[in-house]
Amino acid sequence: MHATLADVIADTAQNSIEAGARHITLSLFEDGAVISVRITDDGKGMDEATQARAFNPFYTEPGKHDKRKVGLGLPILKQICESTDGTVSLKSEKGVGTELSYNFSATHIDLPPMGDLVNAVLMLFNYPGDFDLTFTHKKGEEEYSISRLELAEAVGGLESVEGLSLAREFLQSQEDALPQTPKI
Repeated sequence: MHATLADVIADTAQNSIEAGARHITLSLFEDGAVISVRITDDGKGMDEATQARAFNPFYTEPGKHDKRKVGLGLPILKQICESTDGTVSLKSEKGVGTELSYNFSATHIDLPPMGDLVNAVLMLFNYPGDFDLTFTHKKGEEEYSISRLELAEAVGGLESVEGLSLAREFLQSQEDALPQTPKI
């Protein structure tokens, strides 16, 4: 099971990268009552039969993983959502893309901690491939948004230790500038 929400967010966004998406948006919204995530992409999408099986732990897309025949990411996501009074929604069209939305009750006793969101986002930005990913994080009324390509250009690329260090510092500064999660 995922130890933190940052792990869940990274795992679900990574699916878009692996689906060959060129443009991905990852939005995280926190208002004190609910934590919501929305991921949209223009990847290869899924037909209705694949969507119907996507939450089955004994199914994974053929060819996605060389040595395993199960896919636990979406089933675990569904379990976490349901166990924290949340919901999950998957909409996809073959050849067009996918939208995955999910949320959790921010005050539920079984909600995993947020974890290291900065490193999760940095890992996604550093994933190999020709894609752009825009990350938006909104807490209360404050938010920031940054794209992979903007960040890479600003820090001189994400291939070097120096570039990654600068990117991490920038993302951390943006997170630190957000208000504490509002309490209900």
